[in-house]
Amino acid sequence: MTRLAKPLLERGLLVELDEVADGSVGRPTRPLDIAPGLGSFAGVKITGDQIVAVGTDIRAEVIACDERTIEDASPDAVLRLVVETVHGLGLDGLRGVGVSLGGVVHDGVVAFAPFLGWADVNVRRTLERELSIPVAVENDVVALAEAERWFGVGRGLDGFVTLTIGAGVGYGLVVSGEVVRTPDATTGTGGHIPLDPYGPLCTDGHRGCAQAMLSSGSITAQMSAALGRPVDYAETLELAAADHPAARTVVDAAGIALGKLMALAANLSLQSAVVLAGEGVGLFEVAEEVIRRAVADGRDAQAAPLDIHVDTSGFRAWARGAASVAIQRSMDRAGR
Repeated sequence: MTRLAKPLLERGLLVELDEVADGSVGRPTRPLDIAPGLGSFAGVKITGDQIVAVGTDIRAEVIACDERTIEDASPDAVLRLVVETVHGLGLDGLRGVGVSLGGVVHDGVVAFAPFLGWADVNVRRTLERELSIPVAVENDVVALAEAERWFGVGRGLDGFVTLTIGAGVGYGLVVSGEVVRTPDATTGTGGHIPLDPYGPLCTDGHRGCAQAMLSSGSITAQMSAALGRPVDYAETLELAAADHPAARTVVDAAGIALGKLMALAANLSLQSAVVLAGEGVGLFEVAEEVIRRAVADGRDAQAAPLDIHVDTSGFRAWARGAASVAIQRSMDRAGR
């Protein structure tokens, strides 16, 4: 390790921390960390109706934030807005930009983005031409899993599951310290795992799948039908917290589905930690008891207790995930 670290230390990419004496024979351990003054990075999360951006240092500590509303979802209009937003962060020494969004992403090209209606959009090429710096483009759940692995609650964990709930349902996986990246990792397959044979239909016609049970649109549609008037997600959770009968029924059903999904993901991945994120995580607070009971029902009695971490920071966590991917790519280039 000393031989491998020496060139990185000499180039200023790593710094040595104070020695740690652990009682073992030999020289004391001297931890290494990323040098803090290696420029700034921008992370951009694109949703169906807004852009959320953060500026970070190389350790993914947030130093600037900005949000813009998407009026025109065409690729040209959105990418122009991304450029304006990155410039608006006012970052000095910008070394890279990361962009994340829900959809199928390969080699900087968004093959399919359902919330934006995009297909085969070369995001990286367009943004690198406009910004003149390296751009990394990634699926938002994969980027979030990377952020949790490098800098978040997953730091130090050998493996964990990432689940996101909100407009959609996302599933990511970290095993042996690495985010799993397969051709299906960005396709949203976790959204169609069956959870309730009597549940509502999703937009693809699957009954009681994760998308049908846990997406904010499905939950509010059920609640609106029950009350005979439009109800948004926040009001649904508020009514459930106040023990409104219809809201409690809908939210508890979603809570049971979420607990089943957590248990199933943990069982099949052989991981015992789950990171829950997304704009819909308010469900956990309102239905935590129901969720934990469903988790317990879905786990073997001899299995390790499921360690659940809830990230309530909203879309800024997703933007920070995009910045983390940009940091990784920058470190990869610097280490060559």
